[in-house]
Amino acid sequence: MQALELWQYAVIALGAAFVGFGKGGLPGVGNLTVVLLALALPAKTSVGVLLPILISADIMAVVIYRRHAQWAYIFRLLPWMLVGILIGYFIFSHVNDAHVRSMIGVILLSMTGVHFLRKWSRRNHGGEDQLPHHPLFIATTGIIGGFATMVANAAGPVAALYFIASGLPKYAYIGTSAWLFLLVNCIKVPLMLDLGIIDFDSLGLSASFMPYAIGAALIAPLIVKRINQKVFEVLIWVFVVIGGLKLIA
Repeated sequence: MQALELWQYAVIALGAAFVGFGKGGLPGVGNLTVVLLALALPAKTSVGVLLPILISADIMAVVIYRRHAQWAYIFRLLPWMLVGILIGYFIFSHVNDAHVRSMIGVILLSMTGVHFLRKWSRRNHGGEDQLPHHPLFIATTGIIGGFATMVANAAGPVAALYFIASGLPKYAYIGTSAWLFLLVNCIKVPLMLDLGIIDFDSLGLSASFMPYAIGAALIAPLIVKRINQKVFEVLIWVFVVIGGLKLIA
């Protein structure tokens, strides 16, 4: 791998810091990391470099928020995410990255629209909405999330769609997401090695940017304490939309 230019280093470092802020509990900012690394590196290389950085921040998030995880939600979603990961693994080398990201972006924006349509319907027609707990909703969300994380490390908005639609409070959302993505990202490592997306060169580059992610993850909880629950959810959905538009662009 060629030596990085200064602008590439700066962009990747910023992206790594966003990973840490996102994993540390600041809503959705980690979604912007994917586009930053894709700007600084070739698309597939950026996926391989980003994964170990994500895992380093996942570990910090689990250490900080481990007591807040709601394992029932993880057990419902994880098996379907594994299905999506395997789909992404088998087609990764045969599909154009730009087309895949655009497809995921359209799905994310569509599902966001469904979420707000449901909220409007409940407000105007009353009644409890059972969609987040419907097996079809869980399966669809999990498969899309698994596919998105395998081909672009971009499952954050999909997980947000499921967890927030399910009504998880702020800290439960953060802790549950932290454990889910630590498990998912570790599962992806051997698949990425087999595809040649991760190698010794990419691991060395990833390691050099891990301190930015870890440092940001440690700082993020100080900010999370000052975020209102309603503001927290609004910010998550704002970044979900940004993530979807970013993937389409």
